[in-house]
Amino acid sequence: MGVSDQMGPDNLAIEYRGEPPTAEEFERLFRSSGWAEASAVPADRLAASLSCAWYAVCARIDGEAVGTGIVLSDGALHALIVDVIVMPEMRGRGIGTEIMRRLIARCQEAGVLGVQLFSARGKRDFYERLGFVARPDDGPGMELGGLP
Repeated sequence: MGVSDQMGPDNLAIEYRGEPPTAEEFERLFRSSGWAEASAVPADRLAASLSCAWYAVCARIDGEAVGTGIVLSDGALHALIVDVIVMPEMRGRGIGTEIMRRLIARCQEAGVLGVQLFSARGKRDFYERLGFVARPDDGPGMELGGLP
């Protein structure tokens, strides 16, 4: 679990840890995301999701979690980056970019063949700047419908 400090553009010392946030921190981050489902997911389900992380990064300022990102993976063939969240008041400082850089680097270090993600609406450009490309219309990702 790597730990490193980095100075943000406004001279805030940002600590990046190769670990998930606590359940309470994750709930706070998730609910701040603005995603439609953010208020509907019960706290116990959010907490349970953390145990499925293959790798995670948590960004902290003065010990407080201000951002996170999680990778679900089999460690060889597939990785899915999920729940990349930065507190609204901390956005625009490069925290999300650094979280993504570290998640991608860990996947590459492990030799994972395919790294994918779901992009929140309006965030496509952010992920494209990091090297992600949209799937073609004749090969889009899909999800199981009819789930709550």
